[in-house]
Amino acid sequence: MIRDATIADLPAIIEIYNTSIPGRMATADLEPVTVDSRLEWFTAHTPDRRPLWVFEADDKIKGWFSFRSFYGRDAYRHTAEVSVYVSPDYQHQKLGGTLLTQAIASTPKLDLKTLVAFIFSHNQPSLNLFKKHDFQQWGYLPQIAELNGIDRDLVILGRQVATSSLQG
Repeated sequence: MIRDATIADLPAIIEIYNTSIPGRMATADLEPVTVDSRLEWFTAHTPDRRPLWVFEADDKIKGWFSFRSFYGRDAYRHTAEVSVYVSPDYQHQKLGGTLLTQAIASTPKLDLKTLVAFIFSHNQPSLNLFKKHDFQQWGYLPQIAELNGIDRDLVILGRQVATSSLQG
């Protein structure tokens, strides 16, 4: 079941996020984050504009998805950066695809027409997931991050989404 995250979910969200750090594939954070350090990030999400969802099954949070305002300027109000994280125990079960499908379907009610994602070029599973959902490469930033002494490239993916609620 996909639902809006509550503050009680934040420790599980952080746990899932922190499991991605050592692999150096999904985040540029190099050290684990804390619940306290992510409170402002959590409260910036609102169910009606920039939701933070969790995928819960068997009373366990197995993954999460977030929409984040892009670039903080009003002209970008119909654009959101999206992120998806799945617990290592539940990867390869199509949870990321389920979350991404719902995100795309929710864009009209969120007043969005553009979704963007920033993915390391060596993170082939995530690139494949987003491309499967019709995201296209819109940009490429070579050697922008250093992970374990290796310069890594960042791919910018984007997708225009159909929306009926926007006005010119």
